[in-house]
Amino acid sequence: MFKIMIVEDDEKISNIMSNNLKKWGYEIIRPKNFSHIVESYIENKPHLILMDINLPYFDGFYYCKKIRELSKVPIIFISSRDGNMDIVMAINMGGDDFLSKPFSMEVLLVKIKALLRRTYSYQDKDIAVLEYNNVILNLKDYMVSFNNKEIELSKNEFKILYILMKNNNKIISREFIMRKLWEDESFVDDNTLTVNINRLRKKLLNLDLDDFIKTKRKEGYIIK
Repeated sequence: MFKIMIVEDDEKISNIMSNNLKKWGYEIIRPKNFSHIVESYIENKPHLILMDINLPYFDGFYYCKKIRELSKVPIIFISSRDGNMDIVMAINMGGDDFLSKPFSMEVLLVKIKALLRRTYSYQDKDIAVLEYNNVILNLKDYMVSFNNKEIELSKNEFKILYILMKNNNKIISREFIMRKLWEDESFVDDNTLTVNINRLRKKLLNLDLDDFIKTKRKEGYIIK
C-alpha cells in the first residue's frame, strides 16, 4: 500500500483529500505539527507528498528543499498561488508537479497514480547506463557524467535526458515528452516543461556540455 503524506493546514481541504484517497486504498499521513514536517517525513517515510505552499512557520518551498536534501520522494505542490513564478519556484525547489486550487479530485488522482507509477517502476531492467557521445546517464542513481565530471539530476530532469538520449538524432516533440512525464499533458502547464528543460541545460553546462540539447523551433528537442 502506498503512503501519501498530506501537508495542508486547511482542515476542510485536508479532510476532502484524505477521505477520497483512502477510498482508493492509499494510507494517509497528516502531520498535525507544522513545525516538524521534515521529522514527520523521516518517521513515516511516505511514497508521495502533497504539499501546500502557504503553511504555518515556513512555506512549502522551504520544506520541499529540506526534504530534497534527504530524498527524491515525489512531491506535488497544491496551492491557490498559481502564478508562473510560483510554478517556477515549485519546480526549482524540487517539486515534481503543481496543481492549482480549486482542483478536482479526479485530476489529483490521475496525477498521483501517474507519478507513483513513474517513480516506482521507471527503470530499464536490462541495462544500467545509457551512453551517447561519451555522455553517460546512470539509470540507477540519476547521475549524468562527462569527461570525469558528474552531476545529479532530479527525477524529471533524468527522464527528459533519458528520452532524448534514447532517441538520439530524432526530434522529440514537447507533447511527447509531456505525455511521458505526466501521462496526460492536458493537466500540465506548458511552462512546467520549459522550467525542467532549462534546469537540465544549466546542469549539463556545468559538465561543459553546451548546447547538448538542441531546440527545433515549433518541433521539439533533439540530441545529435
